Amino acid sequence: MNWTGGGQGGTQAMPRKNKTLFVAVLIMLGPAVLLAGESGSAPAAPDAAYVQSFEKWKAEQLDDLERNWVPLAGLYWLKPGANSFGADAANAVVFPKGPARAGEFDLEGKEVTIKLLPDAHATLAGQPLTTAKLDSDVSGHASLVEMGTLQFHVIVRGERVGIRLKDRDSAAVRSFHGLTFYPVDMNYRVSATWELADGKKTIDIPNVLGDVSAEPVAGTVVFRLDGKELRLTALGGDAAHGLFFVFNDLTAKADTYPGGRFLETDPVVNGTVVLDFNRAYNPPCAVTPYATCPLAPKENRLTVAISAGEKFDKAAHGHH
Repeated sequence: MNWTGGGQGGTQAMPRKNKTLFVAVLIMLGPAVLLAGESGSAPAAPDAAYVQSFEKWKAEQLDDLERNWVPLAGLYWLKPGANSFGADAANAVVFPKGPARAGEFDLEGKEVTIKLLPDAHATLAGQPLTTAKLDSDVSGHASLVEMGTLQFHVIVRGERVGIRLKDRDSAAVRSFHGLTFYPVDMNYRVSATWELADGKKTIDIPNVLGDVSAEPVAGTVVFRLDGKELRLTALGGDAAHGLFFVFNDLTAKADTYPGGRFLETDPVVNGTVVLDFNRAYNPPCAVTPYATCPLAPKENRLTVAISAGEKFDKAAHGHH
């Protein structure tokens, strides 16, 4: 079919009757022919069941942030040996509140022992605490110490060992105003082809601390959006349980979190997987300076605008 209408100069528009026929054929063939997110296509509304599951997912995201991330009040990397801690500025680790001198964290290798002074009044698993070895988060059962409204535990990130502090009564908790999403648009729920990697390839994943780690690549998804073929490399998960991506796109300039958004999928079925960008969400770093989030690797920086999923208010967060 000659799209330009076949005039001598080849510049006139397609004859109206051909165009009508073409559109009628598209309607007969159904929506499968229309590429997801085709430029200028009207937003596709979700059905009631989708809206219900989406709202439930959003409530879970909010709950996770409010419990685990918004209350974060500090992240302190320990030095080998004794690290004194408390609210007094003379301590090696300065807490925002609590006793002036609470005690010390002793770091040997990646093992942390806490030794408390009497007026710390801290508990571990509900029991008064004086001294104990603390299990880190990589053990899967981090020892959570409570001291007034403060809670803290040991985290290990690569070679670094640190103390992550929460305050159940922090200013951040009081001023947190929830999450903002684009309106749901089913054009951004696309089927992708899963290409399993050979296990030899790695991808360099930067994080907000400035560390870069080379992680093995599980595979890549290939999909179409706005008439373009796009690819994203999975940074975690697996085909049987669901994949994990960190990506960014052109909306990062003004509307979405610049470091990249997270996206999880359901399991891969017969070599295909659904990417629902309505469920792209911000990393915890978007709400707290005390998280150590991965950033979108260069392979996952898309050259299209994905106007779906969670937004980010740069002005409110003081990002420029």
